[in-house]
Amino acid sequence: MNLPEDLLTEVRDWHPYPRAFVTVSGAHLYGFPSRDSDIDLRGLHLLPLERVVGLEGGGETVSRMWDHRGVEADVVTHDLAKFCNLLLKRSGEVLEQLVSPLVVETSPLHEELLSHVPALVCRQHAHHYLGFSRGQWRQYEKDGRLKPLLYTFRTLLTGIHLMRSGEVETDLPRLAAEYGPGYLPDLIEAKIHAEHGEPPATLDRARAERDHASLTARLEEERDRSHLPDRTTAHPALNTLVIRTRLAGTAT
Repeated sequence: MNLPEDLLTEVRDWHPYPRAFVTVSGAHLYGFPSRDSDIDLRGLHLLPLERVVGLEGGGETVSRMWDHRGVEADVVTHDLAKFCNLLLKRSGEVLEQLVSPLVVETSPLHEELLSHVPALVCRQHAHHYLGFSRGQWRQYEKDGRLKPLLYTFRTLLTGIHLMRSGEVETDLPRLAAEYGPGYLPDLIEAKIHAEHGEPPATLDRARAERDHASLTARLEEERDRSHLPDRTTAHPALNTLVIRTRLAGTAT
């Protein structure tokens, strides 16, 4: 994905800390961006040592949202320690940000974190995807919009694939080709043409409800029989990484 250079310059000029990586998340990562989709940038920064050990706290998370040429740009980054703690708490969202193939900025620290991904993934990540999909399905039932329906299926299929393979796959067109349901390409096409539109008139809402229930049950089944460990084993390695990086004072 090619981002406007002036947007990247604005992020670099504004951001107060060195960054280990910035990647693209949201609809662009999930394979169904519309013409006016938000540009969601997520990443990791490194607080200076004096901010960590002194009395002047803050800066664990920095964020900014603004209008960039008629498109909403949204940047959120976490400090190294917070980011690692979120990874260890089985946040699928943060894991996806780390492994996103849409890389805006990277560093050796980013590469080192990526090397720990196999030890981070565990069966408990299924709880994240089950919980997130339930929230999106409730939103779809409330307003009938297309976006939460797509997010419902995207999270369920990502969770199923993760439990089966140990690999993080967020691209819904790829997931749909392997796991269905068959009408997902039509939903994706509709989303590309209208960011906040409704599902196509051809969608059978009762069938979507059955598919939601069926895929939820499948994710639970895949979790229960997954070869993945029950818990992450990456804590010691990440603890060492945080200490070493903090003392070195550089993300590169």
